[in-house]
Amino acid sequence: MNDRPLRTTRLELRPLPSAAAGALPDDRETAARLLGVVLPPAWPQADLLDVLPLQAAAAHSEERFGVWVVIERESKTVIGDIGFIGPPGEDNTVEIGYSVIPDRRGRGYATEAARAFVDWALRQPRIDSVVAGCDNKNVPSIRILEGIGFVRSSESVGQLRWRLETAHHDQG
Repeated sequence: MNDRPLRTTRLELRPLPSAAAGALPDDRETAARLLGVVLPPAWPQADLLDVLPLQAAAAHSEERFGVWVVIERESKTVIGDIGFIGPPGEDNTVEIGYSVIPDRRGRGYATEAARAFVDWALRQPRIDSVVAGCDNKNVPSIRILEGIGFVRSSESVGQLRWRLETAHHDQG
């Protein structure tokens, strides 16, 4: 795995450096300077706050298996995050999660970011499948996962589980 950012038509995705994660959420000025981007007041969102200490403690080689920032290229603004919930397991599977700040939702950014991130992940050694979870009432997330080729694998207590394997992905 290399450290080059992923670029799409409108976005850039890159691992959140441990130093920037350590500065968040309190020292936003330092985090913005380290990232070279604008940090809007809505980011990081509440669901990311518990993960920031883990990312801050990550060695450089481990950062890519944690939080990545999603940057709107035109404005150089962080509009969300995407990432792995840890490195590949023994079964060569990684789990992803993603989020876009409220004022950038509905523009296709999450789909664009998730597609690029999953495509990249499935090209990496030791990753054969990607899984994800979402609330069974989260229609936007369901549409994103279905749209990029994930297949629903189970449902439990209001949570849907999704899976995308290299073999299925290559056909899409």
